[in-house]
Amino acid sequence: MGRYFYSEVDIKSPWHQVLAAFWQRYPNPYSTHVLTEDVLYREVTSSNHLLSRRLLTKTNRLPGWAERVFPMHMARAVYVLEDSIVDPQAHTLITKTWNLNHNTLMTVVERCLFEEDHGRPSWTKLRREAWISSAVYGLGRPIQEFGLARFKSNQAKAMRGLEYSLSKLQTSDQGESSEKQKPLPQQATPTPNPKPKQFV
Repeated sequence: MGRYFYSEVDIKSPWHQVLAAFWQRYPNPYSTHVLTEDVLYREVTSSNHLLSRRLLTKTNRLPGWAERVFPMHMARAVYVLEDSIVDPQAHTLITKTWNLNHNTLMTVVERCLFEEDHGRPSWTKLRREAWISSAVYGLGRPIQEFGLARFKSNQAKAMRGLEYSLSKLQTSDQGESSEKQKPLPQQATPTPNPKPKQFV
């Protein structure tokens, strides 16, 4: 049957800022397990939706009991595919991620919906779902329990990473606005340039 996870989070930032922070959230000190991110595909559709596909590489440290069961040469990196759709009119970002390798050991599928809170336009709602399954005979249940616990831990880190990215963006925006408010220095009276010599 697998395990299912659901959560709702209210983010105290407008949707456009959350969207910008989402694209800039790596690297951050809370997601050091994310090693690389690469854009594989990007398209703006005729309906003005932004479609993206990215490949993320993450570390995959197994628990002690699993290291005794599974071969030592098993890759410790997990390749994760992330599909996303941005709808700028509806103010929504939908993402779906799933692991490409280690599928027999465990498969994790995650779906997130970031949308503007219509009652509070300066807030963003995040709804997160995840499905965790394992095809290892006799060990499926403990692997799924471990996967659920790790997913909860990682999604908490992901939220801290997103908040970190938001704070950097907001600090940058404040710096830019303060620069704009600074009075311009007085300009010296320009001296007329001498006419260039004519050589012809």
